[in-house]
Amino acid sequence: MPTPSSDRSRVIVISGGTDGMGRALALARAARADRVVVIGSNPGKGQRTVADANRIGVGGRFDFVQADLSSVADTRAAIREISSRHQAIDALCLFANRQSPRRTMTTEGLERTFALYYLSRYVLSHELEPLLSRSASPVIVNVAGVGATKGEIHWNDLQLERGYSTIAAQLQAGRANDLLGVAYAAQPENPIRYVLYHPGFTKSGDLTPLPAAARAFIRVAAALAARTVEQSVQPIHEFIDRPPTAALTAIDRGKTLPLTLATLNPADAERLSIATRHLLANSVARP
Repeated sequence: MPTPSSDRSRVIVISGGTDGMGRALALARAARADRVVVIGSNPGKGQRTVADANRIGVGGRFDFVQADLSSVADTRAAIREISSRHQAIDALCLFANRQSPRRTMTTEGLERTFALYYLSRYVLSHELEPLLSRSASPVIVNVAGVGATKGEIHWNDLQLERGYSTIAAQLQAGRANDLLGVAYAAQPENPIRYVLYHPGFTKSGDLTPLPAAARAFIRVAAALAARTVEQSVQPIHEFIDRPPTAALTAIDRGKTLPLTLATLNPADAERLSIATRHLLANSVARP
């Protein structure tokens, strides 16, 4: 692989780039002369982010692609749009997530948290692979909760038909993203570096789906203990400018984790990969 460099313009694709950390990274990379493609579901937020890019003089390097990433079809439509505009991608940064207090199904028959937080990242990682492989130093940064040990994959109930809760859904999708990185990096002759990154508690994200009491509690806790968006985003610049040499790197709040963690088990990663392919095949066949 060619030696990575921080002094060249890159093409950066960011899912969930109209809020919090994703938005901050998008504007910062455009300011560094990169070409940035932001994927988001809310057209108003997308337009405001583009307006902010114009305000700081980087609008010419900034694109917004509207897509509901909880929809496999919408995610693939976004991929087609990106592929029509760019021949290569240097970095794919995955942020999109939203908490759901109630179990909600998508039109494709998928539990929404699992579809948005995990499946969209699986589809983007794998189906943008041809464009990433054309980069001199390609990297995927998956921002989730690597290093956390709470939560589990409900192998017999991935859609959480039994015992759904916001926390259970978030933790399952987080553990699934850990295994996504493991399986992706294990592909033979894969030039794309994969970084699992847990920034820690950050003043970031859209709290509107949560009940008022939960929103108030999180805001108070964030004021007391959370990192700023800028602090949490800073390491991602290094991942993009100088991707790690290892196929897989796991970073939890600045600490490099051993890949021998139980949550990064290769057998579980392969099992989930098989289950995911089956789930996607069945979901897209539904009207």
